[in-house]
Amino acid sequence: MKTRTLLAALTAAATFCTVSAQTVSGSADEGFQIKAGNVTMTVSAKEGGKIMSYKYDDKEMLSQLRMQNQYGSTFWTSPQKEWNWPPVTEFDRAAYTVESQAAQSLTLTSQVARKLPFQIQKQYTPDSKGKYIRISYTIINKGEETRKVAPWEISRVVADEEGLIFFDAPVEGITPANLIPFKGQAGASWYNFETAPQNRKINADGKGWLAYAANGLLMIKKFDDINPSQPAPDEAEIQVYVNQGKTYIELESQGEYKTLEPGQSLTWVVDWYLIPLKDKAEPSAKLLDLVRNTIK
Repeated sequence: MKTRTLLAALTAAATFCTVSAQTVSGSADEGFQIKAGNVTMTVSAKEGGKIMSYKYDDKEMLSQLRMQNQYGSTFWTSPQKEWNWPPVTEFDRAAYTVESQAAQSLTLTSQVARKLPFQIQKQYTPDSKGKYIRISYTIINKGEETRKVAPWEISRVVADEEGLIFFDAPVEGITPANLIPFKGQAGASWYNFETAPQNRKINADGKGWLAYAANGLLMIKKFDDINPSQPAPDEAEIQVYVNQGKTYIELESQGEYKTLEPGQSLTWVVDWYLIPLKDKAEPSAKLLDLVRNTIK
């Protein structure tokens, strides 16, 4: 009887630990922490609903440069030519309202932008098994006219000398060609950081994921795959930006360009994975298999 009671208590404790490892905590004033296993994502409602930090234990994967538009991960509407520069304040920097907060979900809502008649909603949900953190971005047409728009996530990652960016696409399809020296191997495109006399940005049609290996970790962002005709004009499913000094890197992904009637919305989901990487970060079929097996 005592043995059964002990086993039941241990089982209950293990179940509690498994569930409690996937949590949302914090506040709008102090910031929110979304935990999934060993991974912690920190989100600021006060600063554009930005992802300020993304860690496995104490290892950071997002840029912590405290210069405007050079840290964390943000979300914009696409195409950029509709708002030019700087980013739309209500989406990128202004405070978001806490729409709802529960033990395992957080929803933030932006103001309606003055430049564009859109409102952004971001929902952060840790996977129940602790494998990833899901971000659901919703764009709502709050205007009185039909508009076309696409979702766009921009993540500034830590600049590691050994860092490796890669995605599932032939190097021949990257534009502009040879601007960033991606190498083709195992059917994918791979890039190790180097210096150049100018800042550079490329476009590519991938297969619904974008990965970055650095600092003994592998970061993967998974999203709906779209074909080359579906992004917004002059945009792409996958974009990579690197500055001339290899100190600042952006991983960017975009969803389908859609028509929204007044009051209509679109939702685009990105699953963020972060796992330890035991092997050296270098192009290989083995590393590709690791990504595909992780996100399947």
